[in-house]
Amino acid sequence: MGRKYSTILPQAPVARLIQKAGATRVSDDAAMELVDILSEYGTEISKYAVKIAEHSGRKTVRAGDVKLAAEKMK
Repeated sequence: MGRKYSTILPQAPVARLIQKAGATRVSDDAAMELVDILSEYGTEISKYAVKIAEHSGRKTVRAGDVKLAAEKMK
């Protein structure tokens, strides 16, 4: 299981997300897998948000761009 993305997201908070969902214990591999998935999904949303901002004639990505991008990615 190779890492697809550099570790932008820290592992410990991601493990806490899994625990918050009901897990008693979380393996390092499980937390790192979720880090990879969240990084991939977050990157795709971010790319779309950049396109939305550019289409609107802005260089700055705003919260609404990210929200719209996430909605469109569903």
